Amino acid sequence: MSIQWFPGHMNAARRQAQEQMASTDLVIEVLDARLPEASRNPMVEELRKQRSRPCLKVLNKADLADPVATAAWSAFYDAQEGVTAYAMTTKKPADVARIPDMCRKLAPHRGTAEKPLRIMIMGIPNVGKSTLMNALLKKRVAKVGDEPAVTKAQQKLYLGQNIVLVDTPGMLWPKIEMASDGLMLAASHAIGSNALIEEEVAEFLAGVLLARYPQLLAARYGLKTEGMDNVAVIEGVAARRGFRVRGGEFDYEKASHTLLQDYRTGALGRISLETPETRAVALARHQEEVAEQERIAAEKAAQRAADAARGKRGSVQE
Repeated sequence: MSIQWFPGHMNAARRQAQEQMASTDLVIEVLDARLPEASRNPMVEELRKQRSRPCLKVLNKADLADPVATAAWSAFYDAQEGVTAYAMTTKKPADVARIPDMCRKLAPHRGTAEKPLRIMIMGIPNVGKSTLMNALLKKRVAKVGDEPAVTKAQQKLYLGQNIVLVDTPGMLWPKIEMASDGLMLAASHAIGSNALIEEEVAEFLAGVLLARYPQLLAARYGLKTEGMDNVAVIEGVAARRGFRVRGGEFDYEKASHTLLQDYRTGALGRISLETPETRAVALARHQEEVAEQERIAAEKAAQRAADAARGKRGSVQE
């Protein structure tokens, strides 16, 4: 299943962000620590690099992610030019309090009364941008919700300490190239529910859990995961929770929703859906698939051209 979700307001948000970038000194890009690259909007990278703006990559929801994977991702981003990674959770005020000083180090030429430090906070929907904004300002100034795309327009706010913050709407990108990225985003609730089928997303999540966190499935649902496939996990959740429909069949829909919610809230445990290593493998596989599709398309185009040429020669001979 290929999941795509790009509501109209996101296109307008991209244009606004492009205009605002000219008067921005630093970008705070909020990522989901459980899927940092899948939750990284390539448009954000493109916009900030056009203006050579440094970036603080906030790996938010680190309390829900596998700490070993998060450490690997922090090293991965810290190795990039102009980038500093920071794993944190907005639930801890001490984590939030460190951000202004980290930003000053990335843009030391700004942050005075004459030249305030101008920061744009960017990221995909439902990754915690507005929660971070509220935590930084220590008051509720940005709408927060458990649904993607709550923020619909930019707003500029003054943090004090000669820092100006610009909150932007959560933006996805027009086409999600890798199907696994769409599924990870859907599992983590960054995509509107109208754009996905929960049962298919839950089956994907079950596959990741079987491969990397079978012990968490056993602890949460009492499942004996050896020999199980993705569908059997969902059925096991249904059996454990007593989810059945009329006639005694498992309520697959309800069990799928439960598995997704247990992952999203952390009830299942600390889980990362990707690591730098699994990302590299997925990218290589995707590139091979794209190359194969291009080869097939080229062969078909050549065949059509050859057929057309033969048709023309036949017409001339007649």
